[in-house]
Parts: sequence; structure tokens; C-alpha cells
Amino acid sequence: MVNVCDIQVMKPLLAEHGFHFSKAKGQNFLIAPWVPESIARESGVDETVGVLEIGPGIGPLTQQLSLLAGKVCAVEVDERLKPILGITLAECSNVELVWGDVLKLDIPSLVREKLPGLRPMACANLPYYITSPILTALLEAECFEAVTVMVQKEVAQRIAAQPGSADYSAFTVFCQYYAQPELLFDVPAHCFLPQPKVTSAVVTLRTRKERPWDILDVDTFFRVVRSSFAMRRKKLSNGLASGFPELGKAGAENVIAACGFSENVRGETLGIPEFARIANEIHRRRNAK
Repeated sequence: MVNVCDIQVMKPLLAEHGFHFSKAKGQNFLIAPWVPESIARESGVDETVGVLEIGPGIGPLTQQLSLLAGKVCAVEVDERLKPILGITLAECSNVELVWGDVLKLDIPSLVREKLPGLRPMACANLPYYITSPILTALLEAECFEAVTVMVQKEVAQRIAAQPGSADYSAFTVFCQYYAQPELLFDVPAHCFLPQPKVTSAVVTLRTRKERPWDILDVDTFFRVVRSSFAMRRKKLSNGLASGFPELGKAGAENVIAACGFSENVRGETLGIPEFARIANEIHRRRNAK
């Protein structure tokens, strides 16, 4: 296969096809072969797996996934890469390219159509500017056994953060509602061309087969989570009163007390079970009226 991580191979190939990196698309191509090799190996992919890859670029991760997976379906938005991927993936007979914006596709339908009979997983080297929307779409699709992504290191830390830590956020709770994250390894900036200004990291999210929190209404749960982080470092009652105007400050304080929490509790110290307890209490009060 064409060694697309070799800068002496990559640069002439890109030049031959008049390709220029797009800042708008957040394009940074890997020039360290150990990175795609490690992502493919540590993602848990084997011949029983069908991989949906987002943003193959010029194909370094695609190549490595194709060596391990039953099939790879790679979605790429930049059609300037067609002739280049035609060369770099020429020997990858189990790879199918889909041209389009993954955020405009029906992901579960795409997985059913392109990866039948295989255990579906997702892999991606995500552009920094669109990490959250794509990761949200992959998790909400609820059709993957695992999602392994390379993202900005601070985002990876946020995904895997624990309650009460500085990195803990509403996005943390969202990701951990759907999956159990594990930080795999860091990727220094010098592993890319052009070189970004930040360190990247690879994180795998093993999707939950069960959610043991007995949440009565998921919409209320996520509304509680967003409200709880909207006024970080302030009392939870302030966030709930703002996010649920129908409660008011007194109602928010009553809910918190009914759930057994201190009146001074802050949202960023709570985990999913505690948020579920609060959401269920609000849901029950709303339905009792």
C-alpha cells in the first residue's frame, strides 16, 4: 500500500492533484504511521467488525482499519480527495467510500445498508471545529458497539472526566450517558501536517448495553444536566430555577431537598445517578399536577 504517512510520498501526491489543505474543513493529515496503526489496533476492530469511518482524508487510518476489519465504510465530505483516495486505497478491496456530509446522513440506515452482518463500530480523526456535533450524532445513532475518535486533548479529557473535576461538563454527562469512555493515548502536534497548535488524544467510547438509572423522562434528564452546568460554581438551585422557570427558586430548592442533597450543592459535583434522581423528582411533580 502507498505509505501516505511518509511526507516524501504525501507531498508529491497532493501536489500532483493540486490539493491544498482547507482550514475551513480543519484538515490536518497524519505523518506518523504509529498513530493510525495504534488507533486501529486499540479500537478493538477485527474481521467480525464493520467500521464506519468519518473523514478518511488521504486514507492512513482507512488503510489500517481495512487490514483488520471485515469492511470499512468511509464517509468523506471533500470531493477533491477522490483521485487521491483512488490511489491510496486501491489495494483495500473491503473499503467503500461514501461522499457526503455525515451530519446530513441517516447514520443507522447507512450502517444497516453498508455493514450488514457485521458488528458496527465507528472510528474517526475528527476536525476540532466539528468534534461535538459529529460525536453527538454517532452516539445518538445508538447503532455502534464502540466509537473511537481522535480529538483535541482537552475534549478527550472532558469526555472522560469525573464529577467535581475542572474538565467535567454537560458534554461529559451526555457522552457517559451513552457510553463508557477510556483515554487511550496522546498524539503530539508534530504527528500532523500541517502542524496544529494543540495536542490531540485518542479516546474510545464503549456504548452502554444498559443504562441502570431508571430515568423516567430523558428530555427532562438532559434539561436538568444543561441547567446544572449553565451556572457553574453557583448553587444548583440557581441553575434549576433558571432552566425550569415553572419551578421557581423555592420549587428548585424543594426538589433538591426532596432528593436528599444539601441546599448548597453544586451541579458540577453530581454524577448521572444524582442527575437522574433530580430529573425523576421534577417529572413526578409535573405529572402530579
